[in-house]
Amino acid sequence: IKYASTMKAIGAMRHLIAAPQRVLPANGKRMSPTLPLAEPKKLWGGRFTGETDPLMEKFNESLEMDKRMSAEDIRGSVAYARALVLAGVITEDESGVIIDGLNRVGEEWRTGTFEVKQGDEDIHTANERRLVELVGAVGGKLHTGRSRNDQVATDTRLWLLGQLVEIKSHLRELIRVAADRAEAEVDVIMPGFTHLQPAQTVRWSHWLLAHAAAWQRDLMRLEDLMPRVATLPLGSGALAGNPFGVDRQFLARELGFFGGVCPNSMDAVSDRDFVAETVFFGSLHLTHLSRWAEDLIIYSSGQFGYVQCSDAYATGSSLMPQKKNPDALELIRGKGGRMIGNVAGLLAVIKGTPLTYNKDLQEGWEIMHDTVDTLQDCIRISIGVLSTIKINPDKMRSGLSADMLATDLAEYLVRKGVPFRETHHISGEAVKMAEDRNCALSDLTVDDLKTINPLFEEDVAKVWDFQQSAEMRDTEGGASKRSVLEQVQKLRTYLSETA
Repeated sequence: IKYASTMKAIGAMRHLIAAPQRVLPANGKRMSPTLPLAEPKKLWGGRFTGETDPLMEKFNESLEMDKRMSAEDIRGSVAYARALVLAGVITEDESGVIIDGLNRVGEEWRTGTFEVKQGDEDIHTANERRLVELVGAVGGKLHTGRSRNDQVATDTRLWLLGQLVEIKSHLRELIRVAADRAEAEVDVIMPGFTHLQPAQTVRWSHWLLAHAAAWQRDLMRLEDLMPRVATLPLGSGALAGNPFGVDRQFLARELGFFGGVCPNSMDAVSDRDFVAETVFFGSLHLTHLSRWAEDLIIYSSGQFGYVQCSDAYATGSSLMPQKKNPDALELIRGKGGRMIGNVAGLLAVIKGTPLTYNKDLQEGWEIMHDTVDTLQDCIRISIGVLSTIKINPDKMRSGLSADMLATDLAEYLVRKGVPFRETHHISGEAVKMAEDRNCALSDLTVDDLKTINPLFEEDVAKVWDFQQSAEMRDTEGGASKRSVLEQVQKLRTYLSETA
């Protein structure tokens, strides 16, 4: 039995002791002799002799998700090939062959001609398998000193950074649209609400800029996050570092990692903070978009009629012909809820993983992709909605009522020297008088008001002016026209200075 097993093993190795072959690469230069390749095998298959359960193959593979990073995997590998030259691991000629092969693999992904084969469990395995098919055994040198642990972390950071650049551009455009509309429609006044009850007179532009202020904070958070995404893990190996002296600073420069290099190799391959921060950013931004959408959903209802969504962002009812539903806004509001769930889901995946890399972390890619895709869609839809929504200034003005000027009435007496706490009670008495008489607060005469406090004079009539009420709030950030236009200018300055 032992003899038979030995002969079987020798037979299986015969193709490995055939005469060496020369490989002629695409650049026409001959390489050193290399042995012909065996059948494709797993990158980690050396110590395994049994077959993998087909269900486990499917359960383990991630190519369907991480093929979105095919271009980034190629970029990282090209840079790593150059770093191996600098470290003296491969020659310039070998690097040229490998890089040429990688570019061909990348072109296949771009043109949709890349053929996925059994055993391509992830983007790294697939690309290396195809590279070796194209350039021969020299392609196997590319993975020297590199692990899929630092490779996937690098690919993910590269991909995510590119996505965040796009998201940043969309978010800036959303803020710009808000600033433009705020300036153009600055004279439109409307009720401001607390507890969804009419409270004080504000401007439509003031309301717009309130949401834009939250979006600006989101943009600041995004800008703060990006350097931590752009931090290089490549060169960390599986966990302990690279034994061939690759220059990580060179790799950072080559790949555009402006945040520098990860300072600890164990942390580098297991850190997913940058994904968690992105998902949190997405959840908070969608929370802000959801609040904006909720306002517009209310304002577009028949009971309000302040705004009307464009047909491009609304749908009808299959039963009720009169309906125009703000579906785009409702979907933004709903997706905000799912984004909050993404934060909890990702943190739950990460929290139980011991150092360093664990396969659990693969589950984070679906959450990351969903977050990025949802952000891209929601911000662009929001730009469309805000650019095309129609406002009804007359309806907004009709929503104003004299009781919303009760605070102004109290402030009238403050200007005559009465402490505000007293004027608040005096104004409250006036509101009660109007309610008892079933009339508007502004219908009370000066004589009526004098029965509450003798300091009321004929000039109290100026209180019942809604435009004047907004104009009185002329502090920085307030509802006056001057202040609102100042807020617009500040937003534009910020966008210009951070371009």
